[in-house]
Amino acid sequence: MLADIIVDLQYGDCGKGKVTHYLCKYKEYTHVLRYNGGCNAGHTIYHEGKKFVTHHIPSGVFHGVKSIIGSGCVVNPAQFFKEIGELEAGGINTQGLIYIADNAHVITTKHLEEDGKDSKLGTTKQGNGPAYRDKYARVGVRAKDVPELEPYLINLYEEFHESGETVRILCEGAQGFGLDIDHGDYPYVTSSHCTSAGALLNAIPPSWIRDVWGVAKLYETYSGYKDFEPKEKIFQKIRDAGEEYGATTGRARQCNWMDFNLLERAAKINGVNKLVFNKVDILEEVKVWKLINNSETVDFSSGTDMEKWLQDKLGNNLEVHFSGNPHTL
Repeated sequence: MLADIIVDLQYGDCGKGKVTHYLCKYKEYTHVLRYNGGCNAGHTIYHEGKKFVTHHIPSGVFHGVKSIIGSGCVVNPAQFFKEIGELEAGGINTQGLIYIADNAHVITTKHLEEDGKDSKLGTTKQGNGPAYRDKYARVGVRAKDVPELEPYLINLYEEFHESGETVRILCEGAQGFGLDIDHGDYPYVTSSHCTSAGALLNAIPPSWIRDVWGVAKLYETYSGYKDFEPKEKIFQKIRDAGEEYGATTGRARQCNWMDFNLLERAAKINGVNKLVFNKVDILEEVKVWKLINNSETVDFSSGTDMEKWLQDKLGNNLEVHFSGNPHTL
């Protein structure tokens, strides 16, 4: 029995779906588990030349791997069925592959209406916050209470611990460490646990964990109302080159240089032993390489110099990969 975890080390939108897609192709997993969040997050996947955007459904479905929306998630049934239709229309077989933990909570119309009135935090208005609030107030609705979801329900304890079968789980996170309800920039955070510990809340024992894959970009992006982007023209160039527009809302993401101290803290708290830096090609395109370390801007003459600096700082005990376009690691 083993589990690998994929966790975002910044503010989401770092390419976790791409890493999930890659690992599913080359590793032998029996399950892919989405362990937190709801349809406020979008994973963009390029599969066999086609672009797909999923919000609820884990990326394992593209490789015929049983894909579960975990108990740490909140589910909008309408969005869930919409995604299944889009996948089927795109030629992806979903029959017998997609499941929802029976104790996952449901986003209701009331939650959507309430979240739609947000004007302070810049939420995606998908109802996550109110749904999680009701979950912890013990007045929420669970998936097992919604008849239309019954064909997709699964009990995580029975599936992982009682089946008698070998279990190899890839745990796919949503959002990012900088948005974590405990460790992020509160109150500009999401409502769920975005750390590797969040995966364990889905009936997974700590002793099963093999690898924790941390995912980051060579620059940072953020969606929300806090002041994040410096007033420099270079960030508009980065936004355009990186197509930094939300998969869920379509709104422009704010951009900034990578905060190395945030990355280092996230890697340590999450227990990362493998790290993927995505969108290396974007800084190559704009020909500017910078990051922030101890509140000071560090300039590099090339991407190679920046990568060497990062590798030296992160140490030899961490397996580091630098990745460009969305199709490959």
